[in-house]
Amino acid sequence: MSAMRTQSKKKANGSVSRTGAKTVLGSRSVSALRLRLSSDAGGLLALVGVLLALSIMAGLRFERPITIYVAGEIASQDITADEDLLLEEAEATQRKREQVSSAQPPVYDLSHEVVTDLKRRVTTILDQIAQTPTEELERLRWQISESLNSEISSRSLFMWRTDEFRQALTGTILPWLETYFDYGVVGEKRLLLPNRGGIIIRDLGNDQESLKADLQLIRDLGQFRADLEHYLRIDLKKPIRFRRAVEDIIHPMSMPSLTFNREATQSRKREVMEAVEPVYTQIKKGEIIVRQGERVTSDQQLKIQALYTRQKSFFMPMQASGIFIIGFLLLLGLYFSTMEVRTRDLAVRDAVFLGSVFLLFGLMAKVLAVIKTPLAQGIVFANMSPELFPYLLPAAGAMGVLALFFPVVICFFAGLLIAFLCGKLAGGGLELVIFYFISGMFNVFFIKRAQNRIELLSSVFPLMGALLLCWVGVLMLGSPSSAGIWSGTVLVFTCGLLSLLAVLALSPITEHVFGYTSRFKLMELMNLEQPLLQELMVNAPGTYHHSLVVSNMVEAGARAIGANPLLGKVAALYHDIGKLKTPHYFIENQFGCGNKHDKLAPSMSALVLISHAKKGVELAREHKLGPEIVDIIQQHHGTSLITYFYHKAQEQAESRGEEAVREEDYRYPGPKPQTKEAGLILLADVIEASSRTLVDPTPSRLKGHIQKLIRTIFTEGQLDESELTLKDLHLLTDAFLRILTGIFHNRIEYPGDKAESQSSQSGSKPVAPPMYPMHQ
Repeated sequence: MSAMRTQSKKKANGSVSRTGAKTVLGSRSVSALRLRLSSDAGGLLALVGVLLALSIMAGLRFERPITIYVAGEIASQDITADEDLLLEEAEATQRKREQVSSAQPPVYDLSHEVVTDLKRRVTTILDQIAQTPTEELERLRWQISESLNSEISSRSLFMWRTDEFRQALTGTILPWLETYFDYGVVGEKRLLLPNRGGIIIRDLGNDQESLKADLQLIRDLGQFRADLEHYLRIDLKKPIRFRRAVEDIIHPMSMPSLTFNREATQSRKREVMEAVEPVYTQIKKGEIIVRQGERVTSDQQLKIQALYTRQKSFFMPMQASGIFIIGFLLLLGLYFSTMEVRTRDLAVRDAVFLGSVFLLFGLMAKVLAVIKTPLAQGIVFANMSPELFPYLLPAAGAMGVLALFFPVVICFFAGLLIAFLCGKLAGGGLELVIFYFISGMFNVFFIKRAQNRIELLSSVFPLMGALLLCWVGVLMLGSPSSAGIWSGTVLVFTCGLLSLLAVLALSPITEHVFGYTSRFKLMELMNLEQPLLQELMVNAPGTYHHSLVVSNMVEAGARAIGANPLLGKVAALYHDIGKLKTPHYFIENQFGCGNKHDKLAPSMSALVLISHAKKGVELAREHKLGPEIVDIIQQHHGTSLITYFYHKAQEQAESRGEEAVREEDYRYPGPKPQTKEAGLILLADVIEASSRTLVDPTPSRLKGHIQKLIRTIFTEGQLDESELTLKDLHLLTDAFLRILTGIFHNRIEYPGDKAESQSSQSGSKPVAPPMYPMHQ
């Protein structure tokens, strides 16, 4: 309940304020969660221990190791792949790499130094000739011939000495030559033609690369000589003597400008070969590699060896660690989910119960994973694929059991953890985890809507429909074999029945062992033939009638504000069972006999009234009514003051000159109501009892009386921890007014009643209302 003072909820801090028309409990901080985790360390450690045990269990392998057969041997058993596997084909991979390598274009270096060197050597020769005397020319001719490795004629030598030749060579021919060689000239073009993909030309001048796909455009030295002859004869129109002189000095020094780079080419080939993906043969999970009695081939031997090398050890630490880490994060999410204002905290009892459910269904999942092969060889499941067996696990039943005792938000995170753990323990993939989770959440929805056990039994039909639809989705994802669609359908329907049986079997055990109170138990407790209610009706009929009226008020109020009407109604029926110990000390059970409090001191009377809450808790625990009802019985008076006896004690103390009376001695010990249902019962209890003191309970007076009491209780802070808002209090006023108006409605006065009423009034004085409330 929002209030101006700061209050703490059970085991968590929250700031509450009364500002505006609607007030809600403030959000809890991370420090509040830390405080809660530290206070519930025992339960959290229990869950972590269960999670660790299941993670270790998931890492265990019980499959028999694969037997290796050599090619030519007869297999003594079937060898089946236990997982999807890609087997590399070495020969096919090598052929593919060689094919890619042969298609890789070779690298040729384009060098501009070839023409530069040629120009330098030509200039050197021409300078030597120009500086050599005539009588020494013959000796120089032979030296140049030796240097060029080509015999130079005397005519060419004398042509080289002329200025015309020098100017034509350096001014026209050599620039043309430079342009020609810069495009790229190879030694022999025929060596390039096998490279159908072209060649890569790497320019050594600027380190740029280009791909030449059309090798016909590449020139070689033979074509260069022909092009030079054509250029001299056609373009320059030089005579044959001049052309021979040019060819004698140019041809011996002509070198290819494009040269093959073997190292770079091999490096490129290695790179592309390494980039080639290996050729794999896919082996599907469940595929039979070799059958019993068959002779093993070389290919089958390689597959068996590959499966053997991939065979996991008896324990897989990485898988166990991964499951534990993810499960721990989901477990933290479960605890974080209880930070929601309207969600109760997880007590140690809750943690132990959750851990028991995790452990039980985790063990069932592991058993299904271990007995796959024996089931496959059985009579009933002879034609069923072992990979379908995990779909038999009633994980939806586990989440259904949780739905009986926990809110939806806790069921969501707990169900997610159950689906993940059971899916991994059963050896399934993501599809199996999704199947478990979705089917479980549907079961949570169906069970939350069931109001009795008949509706619970009927929920199996929509659950089977949801399971079947989810199974169709799994089939479309392609996880199980489509050949097993009918077998899987049978398993899915069996899973629905097992889930229902799990809920029916585990719910009473859970209620008995952990003390939970399910909706169905509440329906049983609401039966007026219950021993406690029967005893209350016989020994304390006034309290019994009062409880019936309060239960109707609480039910109406709970429906108006969205609380739990069933829990509120049942708790209201039992909230005053503590009065069974001393029924005649409460005015509603005195029926005209003497008031026993007249002979008691106010302090003793207050103790008698206060004790009925404690005795009610004891009776509730003795009769196993459940912790929710026990808490409400303990909280249904909060820490309110027993005003009548407190003021009476004050008057007596003043008249005797004694010390002032302590207010704490006349207050209920509490605690204050912690839930909406407890706050509802506190309000309805006080309003119903005090409304009986009204002389003329008209609707307007009842409404004013209700509003006054609610305002008083609210101002005293009795509702600060109950999550009730101002809007809720407004709705409760209308709901309580409807019930009380129906109880105190006017009747038609019959003629005989009128005379009797006048006789009664003339013969007796009216009975004054009691000096203290009818019900404390």
